[in-house]
Amino acid sequence: MSKLKVGIAGYGIVGKRRRSCIEGNPNLELIAVCDKNFESDGTFPDGINYYTNYKDLLNESLDIVIVCMTNDIAPHVTIAALSLDLHVFCEKPPGRSVEDILNVIEYEKRHPKCKLMYGFNHRYHHSVQDAQSIIESGDLGKIINMRGVYGKSKIITFNQPDWRTKREVAGGGVLLDQGIHMLDLMRLFAGEFKEVHSFISNGHWSYDVEDNAYAIMRTEEGVVGMLNSSATQWRHRFNLDINLERGSIILGGILSGTKSYGAETLSVITVDHQNDNGDPQEKISRYNHDPSWEEELNMFAKYIIDDAEVSSGSSLDALNTMKLVYRIYHADPNWRNSYNIQNPDK
Repeated sequence: MSKLKVGIAGYGIVGKRRRSCIEGNPNLELIAVCDKNFESDGTFPDGINYYTNYKDLLNESLDIVIVCMTNDIAPHVTIAALSLDLHVFCEKPPGRSVEDILNVIEYEKRHPKCKLMYGFNHRYHHSVQDAQSIIESGDLGKIINMRGVYGKSKIITFNQPDWRTKREVAGGGVLLDQGIHMLDLMRLFAGEFKEVHSFISNGHWSYDVEDNAYAIMRTEEGVVGMLNSSATQWRHRFNLDINLERGSIILGGILSGTKSYGAETLSVITVDHQNDNGDPQEKISRYNHDPSWEEELNMFAKYIIDDAEVSSGSSLDALNTMKLVYRIYHADPNWRNSYNIQNPDK
């Protein structure tokens, strides 16, 4: 078959990384990119066109658009691409609000032949996939609770642009930008959380987006999830404890471009209630390679080629994870009133 022609809207750090994924897939061909930071339109030495405006990108002959733009623009570009019957892969979050993703879904329904997938990249880390396999096997029983910490030392790290500090552009702070990954994994493992309590704060960095979110949540089946999403975690940390009836699974560290979250490990603890006296057997696996970016985009291409339903990272996944983010915002009355946060379930 002929290669699928791809355009990238937003050619910053993430857009360039997605380009490398495209170039590694024999079924994909990059045609053009766009970014507002280009001084003018033009063509790279390798023949790839570049534009300053996404509308010019969409005038190219494309099959796929990969959206790597700021939260305020991403849903508009996604809708524009769907309206042209193009397949769309959009980085998380799907927008600034639940309303943004609901608007996208309305256009997705009008173009049922188009595949729409969101970049919840952590699902494709092998440690996460191995944890999911253990949970689904039932060997350790049902999940009792989960405790997650995902934190970095600032809202803006590693010379990133400052749009993440601006509510009108970002929609939210560290919870929406980074904690959303942990919430997506908690949903993946335990299902939907219906009861939510929270404290939200911007007391340290004093932006009008949160620098800490503390949440305790419960599913209808009684699984409790606890999360601290933090921009005051001076030593960057990713850690998710999953406690089950006959053992525990601990996801520690995550391989990233910054290398600041430490080694990626999976600890599996098997409980012997009669003999271990609170110090059970533990097996630790370490992951030294991160193929998640490539495997995620390869899966998107496979959905298109096979004309298969997007089963992971779908618009429904994006909607439900965004709703959970906004349940957490809404559950703190001070935050709700200060920023007029609406109940996402109404």
